Amino acid sequence: MKNTRLITCFGIIILIACLVLAATVILSYQLTRRTEATFGKAVPGLSFRQRKFLEAVLLLNQKQLLNPHQPGGAEVDFTINPGEPTSNILGRMWEAGLIDDPAALSAYLQYTGLDTSLQAGSYTLSSGMSAIEIAYALQDATPASVMFAILPGWRMEEIAAALPTSGLSIDPETFLQVAAELPASNPLSVLLPPQVSAEGFMFPGVYDLPRETNVDELVNIFLDRFEDQLSRKMQDSYDQQGLSLFDAVTLASIVEREAVLDEEKPLIASVFLNRLAAGIPLESDPTAQYAAGYDEARGGWWPTPVSLNDLEIDSPYNTYRYPGLPPGPISNPSTESLKAVAFPAQTPYYYFRASCDGSGKHVFAETYEQHLNNSCP
Repeated sequence: MKNTRLITCFGIIILIACLVLAATVILSYQLTRRTEATFGKAVPGLSFRQRKFLEAVLLLNQKQLLNPHQPGGAEVDFTINPGEPTSNILGRMWEAGLIDDPAALSAYLQYTGLDTSLQAGSYTLSSGMSAIEIAYALQDATPASVMFAILPGWRMEEIAAALPTSGLSIDPETFLQVAAELPASNPLSVLLPPQVSAEGFMFPGVYDLPRETNVDELVNIFLDRFEDQLSRKMQDSYDQQGLSLFDAVTLASIVEREAVLDEEKPLIASVFLNRLAAGIPLESDPTAQYAAGYDEARGGWWPTPVSLNDLEIDSPYNTYRYPGLPPGPISNPSTESLKAVAFPAQTPYYYFRASCDGSGKHVFAETYEQHLNNSCP
């Protein structure tokens, strides 16, 4: 009789255990199903206990995770430093008023595995974003703006070639098509001949550009920077020398390609101005290089050294074949080159050639005989 009672008690205990186990399984299943319905599946690799704990935390904090901490909140610049612990990042975000509960967001990051892919970088966040939106924003450190540089002396094709790696969504060919004619809406258009290209007027320098900048905006930004650099004093000086703005920029573009040192630019400008005044062809190597275009064999837009064949190219840009200035700028000159044409040195020189010491300097001559004597041994 006693044994029968023991067996009965044991059976009841087993039944209760089975019911508890069944309830636990059902509750666990329901917990997982509700969590996955709201937050997606857990990252593989979590232990059963870890996953259940995180599921519970997420469901208990749905409101804090799914809703903005402060709807309509202002944007905040936020930086994640390389190697910075997640706990430190979340603490700073809470202090900045971006999130309501660091522990809840930490649980979400662990549950989804996003804690392992937070990227160092600068972000623009807002308390008007939900914690989950912030979590995903921290996976992409792509800045809202890009830095784009035009080097002094680049021709427009070189600017176009830099676009594919710039972060701007602008096709090089589209850029060249737009730059092939100065936009009529740009203020510079009233100062220049009709239907000229933007070559020479896309000012060299570093530009901080919105990533969504389109091609028309880009060309106008370059042109506007040029106009900003052009002082009234420079324009007056061009006028006094009998140079239109277009001619002055054309000459400055040649000076840019000829000079290595900024300090020599006024001297080089004086040589070309003296030759123009005397009716002597400019005979500038960079104009022949420009006329040659891209040289596959030598791999560049400015083939070096300049060959005899380059000097024979039949192009109005080749100042060995055609007198006077070329039809337009051959590069985009810097402020120093523009100023060199506006305020050239006063010299008797008509010739110059590279110094033999490899310093980048030039030696200048008044006569052709002196010029020949300056040749390297």
